[in-house]
Amino acid sequence: MEEKPRNPLLTVDAIIEMNGGVILIRRKNPPPGWAIPGGFVDYGESLEEAVVREMKEETCLDITLVRQFHTYSAPGRDPRHHTVSTIFIATATGSPEAADDAADIGIFTQETLPEEIAFDHRQILEDYFEKKY
Repeated sequence: MEEKPRNPLLTVDAIIEMNGGVILIRRKNPPPGWAIPGGFVDYGESLEEAVVREMKEETCLDITLVRQFHTYSAPGRDPRHHTVSTIFIATATGSPEAADDAADIGIFTQETLPEEIAFDHRQILEDYFEKKY
C-alpha cells in the first residue's frame, strides 16, 4: 500500500509596525511564548487574504500590507509540525486587542522584545530589525 504524501502546512505572519514598534501576541495555546501574529492559510485563500484575515482575528486590526518580507521553511521551526510561513510587513491604525488565539498583545521595539518568544520568531524579528536599520 502506498503511503499518503505528507506536505508542509502553509502559514502567514505579519510584522505590524505601530507606534515605533511591532505588535506581538502572547499565545493562548502551546507552544507558549510571545509570537508574531499569524496562522494557517485556508483552502481557496491567497496569502494576502489569509494574513489580512488572521490579523483581524488575532489583533482586531485592519492592516495595510506594505510588502512581503521573507518565507521561512526550516522543518523544525514549529515543534508541532512542518510549516512554511510567508512573513509580511504591514501597518495598521486603531487599538490592538488580543483575540482568538492571543492571550495578550503588546508593542515591542528591538530593545524591549520579551524573553520567551515562540517558534523561530526571534530569528525572524532579528532579520527584520537588521534589514530595517
